[in-house]
Amino acid sequence: MAEILPIKAWRYKEELSQSIDELTSPLFDVVSAKQREALYQNPINSIHLSVPRGDTPADTAADMLQEWKAAGTIVQDPLPGIYVYYQYFRLPGSDREYCRKGFICHIKAYDWNEGMLLRHENTIPSAVNDRIDLLDKTLMNTSATHGLYTDPDFVLERYMDESIQSPLYVTEDYQGVRDVLAVIHDRDVIRHFLAVLESRQVLLADGHHRYEGSLEYRKKRMADNPNHTGMEAYNYHLMYLTNTEADDLRILPTHRVLENIDLTDEEFLERLREYFVVTPKEDAYELNEVIVGKNWAFGLYLSGNAYKLRLKPEVHQQIDWPVPQEVKDLDLTVMHYFVFEKVLGIGREAQRDYPGLSYVRNFTACVSQVDSGKARLALITNDVSMEQVKRVCYSGAIMPQKSTFFYPKTICGFLFSSIKENEFISSDTACF
Repeated sequence: MAEILPIKAWRYKEELSQSIDELTSPLFDVVSAKQREALYQNPINSIHLSVPRGDTPADTAADMLQEWKAAGTIVQDPLPGIYVYYQYFRLPGSDREYCRKGFICHIKAYDWNEGMLLRHENTIPSAVNDRIDLLDKTLMNTSATHGLYTDPDFVLERYMDESIQSPLYVTEDYQGVRDVLAVIHDRDVIRHFLAVLESRQVLLADGHHRYEGSLEYRKKRMADNPNHTGMEAYNYHLMYLTNTEADDLRILPTHRVLENIDLTDEEFLERLREYFVVTPKEDAYELNEVIVGKNWAFGLYLSGNAYKLRLKPEVHQQIDWPVPQEVKDLDLTVMHYFVFEKVLGIGREAQRDYPGLSYVRNFTACVSQVDSGKARLALITNDVSMEQVKRVCYSGAIMPQKSTFFYPKTICGFLFSSIKENEFISSDTACF
């Protein structure tokens, strides 16, 4: 069901491959201000293309891209390929080394209503507009979004395992993850990858804003092209695909932090008690532990005081959002409906881009922001399971924004993919 294509990637020239760890960068939505400044000091670090700065960032990135091409800083691979990307990592408190296996390719930028590619989260409009502008000016995908396909037989893994034995790059990234990139040029094997994905739907795991940016750009170009065929380069998007059935696919929780609320602490807690059992806790640093494995349970750190919140089961049926049961049953739906809408009076649509609401992956950082006075409260949540993600996607609905944090994040700088017609491999020429 999903059409994918190999790519002729743009990569740093061979002489720079030994210093690839100095050229990679985190995704634009996870890089901190301090990390940015350090990376910007290197004039050829990939951050200049993925997170450009200046008064007109997209124009700055486009100018930089042309300079790099002209100077031979980046060069286009002569052959189309499927790029195999493995990430080796450990989780806190565990000695097990995981290996998330996947591959990078082009995929058709399907509209959501086509049912080929399914999303599970809302997007924040301002972030999408930035991505459209960057793509429009550079015609280059600087970082792959993360998609999921389901294959319980693992038919592609043996080709990936063989390819990864001859890596192009090996580096350790900002997360402490070992990233390894390899490439498959064999046409028969590439055809096999294309055939396997032809019978699969793809679930979008991470990069909803980047994907939606490509989708909106495709719509814009279609409207301007009376001879549109669907095979033009602007129809495609760069994606990293992994198998949902792999045990090394990890999803971590994303907590909510609010700078301020228009209620006193006492008023806020009193309103919460209408829907939740509110239990004070002595140690804020145990809030993530006391909710583990408990349905509709959250940690609350409010003005230096810790509480465990547990929804009263009988009120769950009050959720009147027009979403299927699979979405109503999610912890984050419960949080966004009862805490944000009912208690704080922030409507569902307003929550998508609400000023002062931030999404924080690190539990300790949540506590620190409240303790430092930068935030009034933090809401701590459990992670979302892969099965929940599947159920929501297949229901045709979406989760609240920033519901999932697929770990580890992919990195930028290993490769870039062009959607300029003379630099693009079409379906006619990809494998034949």
